Amino acid sequence: MTDYQPNLLEIILVVTTIGLIPLAVVTLTGFLKISVVLFLIRNALGVQQTPPNLVLYGIALILAVYVTTPLIGEMYREVEGRSISLQNAEELRELGDALHAPLQTHLSRFANPSERAFFVSATETVWSEEARADLRDDDLVVLIPAFVSSELTRAFEIGFLLYIPFLVIDLLVANVLMAMGMMMVSPTLISIPLKIFLFVAVSGWSRLMHGLILSYGGG
Repeated sequence: MTDYQPNLLEIILVVTTIGLIPLAVVTLTGFLKISVVLFLIRNALGVQQTPPNLVLYGIALILAVYVTTPLIGEMYREVEGRSISLQNAEELRELGDALHAPLQTHLSRFANPSERAFFVSATETVWSEEARADLRDDDLVVLIPAFVSSELTRAFEIGFLLYIPFLVIDLLVANVLMAMGMMMVSPTLISIPLKIFLFVAVSGWSRLMHGLILSYGGG
């Protein structure tokens, strides 16, 4: 019996796939929006290093996996039972076609139509006529950047709304200190504990994570 010797093409494909996993997590899941919102709320609270970056990224990754589990399950069901050979180009193409449909449906749900229309129209300027001949607005090359742009937009919209109550607290504390003639006292010494108290009192972290998860519900 001879030992199986993987060829160079298999090694390259496996290494490339592993290397692309972080990029796929950031660009194809809710990780981007969730992580941006978490960092914005930390900045709004005024506690620059608490929770640490690693903790926020961990929370974002866990929530992204949670909301993306249906997509992962659907993609797994598409490839379940298939014989996959890295040496067979036809089987690799069939595998790609099987994974394409659920991913396309997922991205289409959350990519704004206006963003999709922009990336289609922009090809008239940056692509050759041959390259954009058969392009559609539901192709992955359009859906992926449209999804990323849409997620960033929604993240900063959420962040803006979250900033408002904390900004009001900062302004009130600053005005009160000024009226009391305590201009030498840094407003952050008073406002940060108040903002943390308010956030804890309304179960801020739980409500925020619940809202982020539910933002991926519906049709």
